[in-house]
Amino acid sequence: MTAIALALVMVFAQSPAERKARLDGMLLEAPNTRTIAKGDQSNIDDAKQVLVRTDAEWTKLWQQHAPGQPRPVVDFSRELVVGVFMGSRPNAGFSTAIVSATAAPSGALIVRYTETLPAAGAVTAQVLTFPYHLAAIPKSAVTGVKFEKTSK
Repeated sequence: MTAIALALVMVFAQSPAERKARLDGMLLEAPNTRTIAKGDQSNIDDAKQVLVRTDAEWTKLWQQHAPGQPRPVVDFSRELVVGVFMGSRPNAGFSTAIVSATAAPSGALIVRYTETLPAAGAVTAQVLTFPYHLAAIPKSAVTGVKFEKTSK
């Protein structure tokens, strides 16, 4: 309780400009963000990041990603889908993960993700991999999206 009161005092003791800058950076993550699919074998072989807003867009992306596999159900009246694809990698040991989705007051959605690479000198399977992560996030009226790669 004391920590919350102290945080509120710190925020409201700032000037309006400082307060806005601080609030712009706060995470507005919902606790019900969920992973739809994650792995290292996608049929999407180019690196890309996506925001999917409609069932038609979802159908098209899923057909590119995993044709012939059942498409996971997403309720687009309540959710959006964000995805990160690393593209073709020469061996095992690569992965990606969506870390957060931040709704900025400006209306932009900021999706932060990490990429893991095999350690130097690591022994890895010599097989092509295509790491990806698809996650559902609560629907919001975003005007744009920005993907940011972050360190762990």
